Amino acid sequence: MPTERPTTTAPVPLRERRRTAAAQEILDAAERHIGEHGPAALSLRAVARSLGMTVQALYHYFPNRDALVTTLIAKAYGELSDALQAAADGVRATPSTPRLVVVADAYRDWGVARPEHFQLLYGTPLRYYAAPAEGPTTQAVRRMGAIFQRELFAGFTPAQLAAADVPPLSPPYREHLAQLPLHAQGDLPPAAVALFLSAWGHVHGLVVLEVFGHTAFLGDHQAEVFRTSVRMMLDDIHRRIPAA
Repeated sequence: MPTERPTTTAPVPLRERRRTAAAQEILDAAERHIGEHGPAALSLRAVARSLGMTVQALYHYFPNRDALVTTLIAKAYGELSDALQAAADGVRATPSTPRLVVVADAYRDWGVARPEHFQLLYGTPLRYYAAPAEGPTTQAVRRMGAIFQRELFAGFTPAQLAAADVPPLSPPYREHLAQLPLHAQGDLPPAAVALFLSAWGHVHGLVVLEVFGHTAFLGDHQAEVFRTSVRMMLDDIHRRIPAA
């Protein structure tokens, strides 16, 4: 039998490698600028000046501010999702330590440690910026949402989720929930989507309050208050899902 020749991957052309390296340098400079001045102060001119290049040269890599902001947001969501997945993978779920509480804690840790980047994702919308429909930022948000959803509903069947005890949903709202693509493996029933949005709003709202300085009166107890609140929320949601 003829010997199969090993396949080789063609090397990336030098010009493309240089372009990738330059784009990464611009992203790093933009992230530093956000860390020092906040997302609202981001401008292509300021980033270019920090790198000793003209804004016209920067346009070769990012044609406008929206393109740079979209890449920064998608990158931040990706790093946040990586942190959440690492937290979920690194813990053995027990009744005393539900995996969702660990994931929520990782979400809080990321936001508290990187407040400027958290504000880029969830703060005051940047003036004139609009994320591209079904673009990289949308995909990044869905990935993060899927991580929360798996930990929230682990062990429950679709029939149990469909029968969850939630307040009556209006027909238009129920129809809207049925169309939300929150799960990569298939749509959740409307009752489960309502529970998911409630849980997400609870976790996210607590982190927003802390990152924006509204819970400083709790002092060093903010983390404990957060975990206790998330655990109580999780217990309440699971009580609303009937037993198999």
